[in-house]
Amino acid sequence: MADLEAFAINARFFGQPKTGVQRYARSVTQLLGESAAARGKVVPLIAPFDVKDPNLNGTLFRPAGNSTGHLWEQLTLPRKWEGRLLNLCNTGPISKRDQVICIHDANTFLMPESYGARFRILYKTIQPLLARNSARITTVSTYSAGKIAYHLSMPVSDIVVLPNGYEHIYSWDPGQATLAPKLLRRFPDGQERPFVLALGSRARHKNLGLLIGIAEELEKLNIDLVIVGAKVNIFSSDSVASRNNIRHLGFVTDHDLAFLLGRAICLAFPSFIEGFGLPVLEAMASGCPVISSDRTSLLEICGNAALLASPTEPSRWIEHIRALIESDALREDLIARGKSQALMFSWTDTAKGYIDLMNNPHVKKVNRPRALIDLPSVAVVIATLGRPRVLSQTLQRILDRQTHRPAVVIVSCVRPEDVGEVANWERVNVLTGPPGLAAQRNRAISAIPEEIDIIVFFDDDFVPSPDWLRLCAVEFQNNDDIVGFTGGVIADGIKGPGLTFDETDRLLSKCYPAKSSRLIEPFSPYGCNMAFRHSAVGDLRFDERLVLYGWLEDRDFGAALAARGGRFVKCPEAQGVHMGVKGGRIAGDQLGYSQIINPIYMFRKGTMTFLQVIDHLFRNFLSNLLWSVAPEAFIDRRGRLRGNLRGVLDLLFWRIEPEHALKIRKKPAE
Repeated sequence: MADLEAFAINARFFGQPKTGVQRYARSVTQLLGESAAARGKVVPLIAPFDVKDPNLNGTLFRPAGNSTGHLWEQLTLPRKWEGRLLNLCNTGPISKRDQVICIHDANTFLMPESYGARFRILYKTIQPLLARNSARITTVSTYSAGKIAYHLSMPVSDIVVLPNGYEHIYSWDPGQATLAPKLLRRFPDGQERPFVLALGSRARHKNLGLLIGIAEELEKLNIDLVIVGAKVNIFSSDSVASRNNIRHLGFVTDHDLAFLLGRAICLAFPSFIEGFGLPVLEAMASGCPVISSDRTSLLEICGNAALLASPTEPSRWIEHIRALIESDALREDLIARGKSQALMFSWTDTAKGYIDLMNNPHVKKVNRPRALIDLPSVAVVIATLGRPRVLSQTLQRILDRQTHRPAVVIVSCVRPEDVGEVANWERVNVLTGPPGLAAQRNRAISAIPEEIDIIVFFDDDFVPSPDWLRLCAVEFQNNDDIVGFTGGVIADGIKGPGLTFDETDRLLSKCYPAKSSRLIEPFSPYGCNMAFRHSAVGDLRFDERLVLYGWLEDRDFGAALAARGGRFVKCPEAQGVHMGVKGGRIAGDQLGYSQIINPIYMFRKGTMTFLQVIDHLFRNFLSNLLWSVAPEAFIDRRGRLRGNLRGVLDLLFWRIEPEHALKIRKKPAE
């Protein structure tokens, strides 16, 4: 007998229905077996007694025990195999440490309503334990890596991304299709009706309701909607409406799927959340145009090879479908792009990555799949003063969770004690110098290497979602004319007493689908989270005369940069929480003075319009006046009102000096 490999594979999945997760496990197992056979070895497949031998080359099938399911996996499997173990389907024995686990997504945390109660409880119990105890965690996309890192409390850099591949479609033969040819509708003359193909279960995160909702519009175009996919027990029930032009085929064979992909107008894939989105890759590789949701992992899977639309905007899907049926050139272009994009994802590359890991689970450099294309490099800049504990917790979340790793991290402060323990962090460059937000940011800009593509400014109390930097980099990469970028804030503590880190983590742990994923423009940058193209910034710097009130400093900088040309956009998908920590903030008298003087100063510079100035002055003065009667505990309204009046007095004498705010004596809040 050939020698055994040093590891075995948890083969319980061979007894499960073939969804995308099982497709991944089967494909990787097959290639690992072939690799072992080429070296005169075999890979043991440990499975429950009721699972049939898949008879894969280079594998040794070993049924074990009398139990099945999760009970078998937790009790029998670790007893029957004491060596290193590879688990490819989201779970494994929690008692075992020498193992690698592939967790495909964090969907049970992000959209729990898509799953049955027992399934949710099981995954939310087991997966955190596996993340803590296993030798290594893998996943299938950079998006999934970020979400898994967040929900399982682990650094994203510890997760290895080994994506799906497409080569299995070569075994599909549309000539062997049996079900699909019989069920497609035809016109009275016998000609096949055109159709849009949808793949997936009825789980709510698959969002098939969007396509069902546009079926009436499709009928007007003489187009059918063909839905393929079996109902799987783990998903909660969801009704599928019935119309004449909707055909729900249920489960079909791979040959039938090849038949459908070869005839469909397109594959429509409107998911809210996907760990990978294998049907999209299969369609592109098969030469079927794709219209995909522009959410989550689908951006990195589709690249520029699909038509993208928000899963909340049905009209965009109709527009794309109409464009495809009206333009052969568009269709051919998408087919060509799709086939090229599919080549970036290979089962062979992924299997090589697993070979590296199974030889040494702790190895840092794993075979890098071609799918992980380099994005523009990012420098993260944080200016801080007197809040070392806030800074360290914010920065730790950024370093551990971002799916696009920043190339440079700069903290600009006044004194070393402003940063505390961060001063000793290897990945952080700490700069000290004169105070003032503008001066501190300028110091950082001057220290950024020329090869950096994007400069990102975060406040020390802003916690971004795990994919903030990736989404930012993608937009700058795909749009050469974008020079300024801002994300969406799902909660802003500056408008209230402020948010704690626990509250912030709870907010970010939820899924907040943006109403629209289209870029909003023009949009002035919001200082707690904003980014600029490094080459566009050039010699431009923040105006250091604007010594207080950071929001207007950001607006001034953005307006000066916009005057040089280029687009400023807001991306609702790049979300985060601005905690609004009150400690170390500006005294009310000083801030109130800046609320009056700064807008007038900017108007004279040309970075704020007359109407913007009037609106700004009126809103701030009125709110301070009204709230001064019974001020909020967290805002010095009376101090701000005093500062407003002092600013108005200086205006009467045409004294417009923003830096004078620092000379105003600070008074205790009343």
